[in-house]
Amino acid sequence: MSPQRNGGEKTLKKLFEDELADVYDAEKRLVKALPKMAKAATDDALRQAIQDHLKQTEQHVTKIESVFESIGKTARGKKCDAMTGLIEEGDSIVADFKGSPAINAAIISAAQKIEHYEIASYGCLSEWAGLMKNKAAHDLLEEILAEEKQADELLTECARNSMNEEALEEDEDMDEDEEDDDDMATDEEDEEVTSSSGRGSSRTRATTVRASGRGRQR
Repeated sequence: MSPQRNGGEKTLKKLFEDELADVYDAEKRLVKALPKMAKAATDDALRQAIQDHLKQTEQHVTKIESVFESIGKTARGKKCDAMTGLIEEGDSIVADFKGSPAINAAIISAAQKIEHYEIASYGCLSEWAGLMKNKAAHDLLEEILAEEKQADELLTECARNSMNEEALEEDEDMDEDEEDDDDMATDEEDEEVTSSSGRGSSRTRATTVRASGRGRQR
C-alpha cells in the first residue's frame, strides 16, 4: 500500500495547504513587525528598504489568498511558530542594541533570518504547486519568492555599504580606549615601583651611614 493511501489525508496536497496556512500567518505577523524594525533603524537607506518591503509583504498576504482560491479553499492561517520565534528574537536584538552604533547591523541580522525562512518556505510551496500542475499558484508563489530574494539581497547591500563598518569602527575605537587605559595603568604602576625602589634605596643608605657612624664611635 502506498504511503499516501495509508496516511489518509497526509498527501502532498494536504501538506501544501498546511504550509500555505503557515506562511499566511507568518506574513500577517510580519506586517505588524516590520514597522517596529523601520522605526528602530537609524540609517535612512535601511529604513526605506524595510518600509518598501512592508508594502510587498502586504501584497504577499493578498497573493496567498489568491493561491488559496486556486485550490478551492478559503484563506486561513495556522500559527507559524517559526516566524513567531524569529520576530521575538528580532525584538530582543533591537532592544539590546538600541542606541548603539551596531543597531542597524542588528536589525539587518534579524531581518535576514526572517527573509531566509520565507525564501525556504516559498521555494517549497512553489515546487509543490508545480508538481500538482497548479500554474496559477506556482506563478504567484514564484513572484513572492523573487521579491523575498530581492529583499534579502538589498539587506546584504545595506550591510556591506556601511552598517557593518559602522559597528566595526566603534569596536575598534573601544579597543583603542581600552589600550590607552591599560597603558596609563601600566605607567602608574611603574611610577609606584620606581618610587618604592627609591624609598628603599634611601632607607638602605641611611642604615649604612648609621652603621658606619657607630663603627667609628667604637
